[in-house]
Amino acid sequence: MYLTKEEEKILNGERGATYQKAIEILVALGDIYDADRLISIKSAQIAGVSYKTIGDAGLEWISDLKGKVAVPSILNPAGMDLECWREMGISEEFAKKQKEIIKAYKALGVKIECSCTPYNIYDNIASFGDHIAWSESSAISYANSVIGARTNREGGPGALSAALIGKTANYGFHLDENRKPDVLIKVEGELRDSDYGALGYIAGEIVGDKVPFFRLKSKPSKDELRSLGAAMAASGAVALYHVEGVTPEADRYETPRDAITIEEKQIKDVYKSDTSPDLIAFGCPHSSVDELSRLARLLDGKKVKKEVWVCTSRAIKDRNPELVKRIEKSGAKVFCDTCMVVSPASERFKCMMVNSGKAHKYVPNLCKVKSIMATTEKCIEEALKD
Repeated sequence: MYLTKEEEKILNGERGATYQKAIEILVALGDIYDADRLISIKSAQIAGVSYKTIGDAGLEWISDLKGKVAVPSILNPAGMDLECWREMGISEEFAKKQKEIIKAYKALGVKIECSCTPYNIYDNIASFGDHIAWSESSAISYANSVIGARTNREGGPGALSAALIGKTANYGFHLDENRKPDVLIKVEGELRDSDYGALGYIAGEIVGDKVPFFRLKSKPSKDELRSLGAAMAASGAVALYHVEGVTPEADRYETPRDAITIEEKQIKDVYKSDTSPDLIAFGCPHSSVDELSRLARLLDGKKVKKEVWVCTSRAIKDRNPELVKRIEKSGAKVFCDTCMVVSPASERFKCMMVNSGKAHKYVPNLCKVKSIMATTEKCIEEALKD
């Protein structure tokens, strides 16, 4: 792989051990995937933030790094609300460790807004055609598919290395030839709301890491596209998809010959359950302003009878205090910086109801909690039951 003179100096340790290790990681990835060179990136999004997932070893590794990121960089959700962690039932010991992780990232110049939806916080963090290095699965899918930016599925260390150097290896979805669709997915029936998450839950298991091209009878909103991609990234390893007539690169490529059909009944079957939840959780990925508005309307004048969490970014919460007030007036709790998947607070419940295909896939494995998927309206109905 070709390196510039400046990159060779970094590799030789002339900027110190942290930058040397970072570029070694990038070069190693480039060698594995036959990259020709490093390319500049516009932004980075870094996973490996929750103390639940990285533990003491991860904290020690981050704390040992010395330097500053070269591009705007944002964190994935942490293991707790950084301000209201006691309300989540988080222990003092966990909170102390989580704060140390955030402090270590902050020392590197990383923005400490912990969110899986950085595009809802910063308008210019990724635009069409930009090369970026993001590591949260749903954010990767959204950036590639809905924005039309270019990123691979970066691991936490790879994304942090790219952030420090300001570059990533030129392979995978950074290249035009790897962005073409592999399989056509025809979807029966009109879809709305969480149906897109249910569709993604099914489609991801079918296509794995291929690039699907969807032919839909309904036109999804950006939030619904996000739900579709998030679920496919969780049930499979989909990092890029196209939707005919909707996503920005869909008309660039020929329709794949290989085709499958997903029937309306398959989507409805995802919702089947005979269990009652003790937690209803929204915001995987983090709730947008439109989603908060909808929840506020559904909860206006009502009181929830069960534990209800609404997860969103702190920036969205701070910009929309009236929406948050309306939601919390019902007894529901709005948490920031975290989500039900990466927080140990979820583990004290037995069964969780979600409107997210991503959460539906992850909760049983990562939280050891039974999961039920339902529409947003059904989730609220359940929350209001005695």
